[in-house]
Amino acid sequence: MLVVALVVQLALGAGLIVVAINGFPMIGGAGDNERPAATPAAAVPKASADRFDAPRAFALIRRQLAYGQRPAGSRALRRLADALRPQLPGGRFEPVRGHPGLRNIVGTLPGSAPAIVVGAHYDSEYHPKGFVGANDSAAGTAAVVELARALRSTSGREVRFVLFDGEEEGPGCSNAQFDRCALRGSRSYVAAHRGQVGQMVLLDYIANKGLRLPREGSSDKALWARVRAVASSVGVGAVFPPTDETTIYDDHTPFLRAGIPAVDLIDFSYRYADGVRDTLDKLSLTSLDAVGETVYALVSELRSG
Repeated sequence: MLVVALVVQLALGAGLIVVAINGFPMIGGAGDNERPAATPAAAVPKASADRFDAPRAFALIRRQLAYGQRPAGSRALRRLADALRPQLPGGRFEPVRGHPGLRNIVGTLPGSAPAIVVGAHYDSEYHPKGFVGANDSAAGTAAVVELARALRSTSGREVRFVLFDGEEEGPGCSNAQFDRCALRGSRSYVAAHRGQVGQMVLLDYIANKGLRLPREGSSDKALWARVRAVASSVGVGAVFPPTDETTIYDDHTPFLRAGIPAVDLIDFSYRYADGVRDTLDKLSLTSLDAVGETVYALVSELRSG
C-alpha cells in the first residue's frame, strides 16, 4: 500500500508540474482558437417588430455553409458569389482594385444622395482547415441579403448593399499585418465611392446565442446612439448595452478613415470565433432577428430623414 501511495503522489506531482508549465486546458477546446466561456449565454429578447424574415435569412446561412470553406479567390467563393449576386436588387460585381479575381457584390435601392451602405464580408478564413464561418460571416451576409429584400418597400435616400470580398487576411499575412493586407474589398470600395456615401452599417458577428453588441470602440458615437434608440423601439434594447468594447479593425474602418460615419455590429466575445466550431448550431434565430429588425428600423429612419 505504501508503494501504491507513493506512485499516486508521484503521478499527482507530475500532473501539477505539467499544469504549471502549460496552464490549465480550456474546457471544451477543439484545438482551434476557441475562447474560454465567460458567463452563461444571456437571454435575447424577441423583437416586437416583424419586418425582417429571420427564418429565410437563417436558411441562407445554411446554404452558404454548404459551399464549405470559402476563402477569397477560391472556387467555392466564386460559386457562392454567383448565387448571391441575383439576390441583391440590381446585383452586380465590382472588381477589388489591386487584387485580380476578387469581387465585391453590390445591390442598390435607388434614392437621393448620399447613399447609406449596409455591408458584410462573404469570404471565410483560409485557416484552420475546415473553417466554415457560420457567424463569421455567413450570418452577416444573409442578413444583408434579407434586409435588401425587406427594405424594397421603403423609399427616400439611396441604399447600397455591399458584400465585401477579401476581408480576411490571406496566406503569409499575420494578425499584426491585418490592417494592411486584409479589408481588401472595403478598402477598394471606399477608394472608388467615398464621396457618395453618407453612413455605413457593418454586420459581422451578429447571430450567436446570447448576443450582446456593445459599441465597438471606433464606431461613430452619434450613429451608434441612433442604433440603440431604434433597437429599443423594436423591443431589443438589451442586445445593445450602453457600454464600449475594444476597437476592431473591420470593414467599417476604411469608411471611418474616409470621414464617413460608420458602426460595426460585432459580438467580439463570441467564443467560437476563428475556429472550426463556428458552426450553425452556435447561432440563434432570435439573435439574428434582433439585429435584422434593428437595422431595418435604422435604415428606414435614415432613408426618410
